[in-house]
Amino acid sequence: MNDSQYNIAADDILLAVEEAIENCGCDIDYEGVGGLLTLTFKNASKIIINKQAPLHEIWVATKFNGHHFQFENEQWVDKRGGGELWLFLSEAVSKQAEENIVLSEQ
Repeated sequence: MNDSQYNIAADDILLAVEEAIENCGCDIDYEGVGGLLTLTFKNASKIIINKQAPLHEIWVATKFNGHHFQFENEQWVDKRGGGELWLFLSEAVSKQAEENIVLSEQ
């Protein structure tokens, strides 16, 4: 993947996450600025999702841990555990929102 392909894929996933949060029906605030997406929950905890362009990765920092995702086989995959980004986000958002939330790419 070259830099241009990475930037397109990373921007697409950040936009898709914004749309998924908007459509989930939960009270989660979000703000996206320059490759950084911040999700803020009612309990004031945050999840930070950001582009790491030099590494061609997406980094996700939650209240509990941080993960690095790279694009493989048309999906973002966790370098540490091999999990898929949407499943990870659904679990992380559910934990921090203290309710069951399923996020998916529209």
